[in-house]
Amino acid sequence: MQIGSRPITGSTPPYVIAEIGVNHDGSPQRALQLTELALRGGDGGAGAEAVKFQLFEADRLMSRDAKLAAYQKAAGERDPLEMLRRLELSIESLAPCVQRAHELGKHAIVSVFSVEMVEIAEQLPWDAYKAASPDIVNRPLLEAMAKAGEKDGKPLILSAGAATLQEVGRACTWLRGARDRLAVLQCVSSYPTPMEQAELGGIAAIADIFDGIVGYSDHTDSERTGAMAVAAGAAILEKHMTYDRGAKGPDHAASLEPEDFRKYRAYARIAKRYEQDPRAKPYIDSFLSMEQEVAAYELVARMRERQEQQPKVKRVLPIEEDVRRVSRQSVVTRRAMPAGHVLTRSDLTIKRPGTGIAAFEMESVVGRTLARDVEGDGVVMWEDLA
Repeated sequence: MQIGSRPITGSTPPYVIAEIGVNHDGSPQRALQLTELALRGGDGGAGAEAVKFQLFEADRLMSRDAKLAAYQKAAGERDPLEMLRRLELSIESLAPCVQRAHELGKHAIVSVFSVEMVEIAEQLPWDAYKAASPDIVNRPLLEAMAKAGEKDGKPLILSAGAATLQEVGRACTWLRGARDRLAVLQCVSSYPTPMEQAELGGIAAIADIFDGIVGYSDHTDSERTGAMAVAAGAAILEKHMTYDRGAKGPDHAASLEPEDFRKYRAYARIAKRYEQDPRAKPYIDSFLSMEQEVAAYELVARMRERQEQQPKVKRVLPIEEDVRRVSRQSVVTRRAMPAGHVLTRSDLTIKRPGTGIAAFEMESVVGRTLARDVEGDGVVMWEDLA
């Protein structure tokens, strides 16, 4: 697989993505500042290969049944719709970030959260698309992003947090037409993820069913988890980056500041170098001292020994159940409709939460008759249908 002109294989250094997400706090100026910090190699920069942003419109994404995840409540949020409205960035606001990434010779990636937003995303020259973990069951959105990248061969990266191995396999089947430009990232959807529940064995489990690029989307608060993921087989790493871990907002606490992010990338590259030749002598990294790098080599050797003992399983952890429920998307009504109405595609959309009929079953709902009156902008349940 290739992003821009950068090949990603089992033998290349890990491709490290700085997930900006919503850590810009809804400020276009801060988004551009974070782009600079993430991609610059010196002067306090993190040295990432790419930045990733999220493109959404709160009212398209959240139904009236939407709820906050527990980690969002813990961060001080009170209303899911208000939170996302505050954190939205328009496609026009993201344009300078994409331009700056390319000026620096790096890449810009976007996660799109609604089918209707894919066409809007295409206004900018993104280097790859990314599907967030909750959308592993959102077949219409996955297929729309895959199609959007088809003309220019843009990759699609799929995160697999809070998903079973069966759900990963099903999504890969939906995307088999994009097989040569598809990557799958093991992930634990908990913010932050405790180190003892990083589930790095899921990388090998995914590799057993998907003959392509596999990586790790990292929500731990450690600088060294990326190195452990590389030892477990990850070719792509994604990690949240922020300007201040203590800032108010849902994702700052599960992120790294630029200096620590640069260490994260350095440890990951050392892990790859060790994997290729355990006898190679350490050399001074652009960020680590010789003493730090020697210590890192010793650390990676211990990591690799521990990693070989990890169970190679992909499972949904109890700490992921909350995000799985509130952040996946369901079939939702566009308007109030009476019992006896035969549903058409125009009557329905896909929004959060994931407590109703799953997004991938949209076509099974079209043509069904309502068994009772339904309100607008609410999730559709099987018991609503005759």
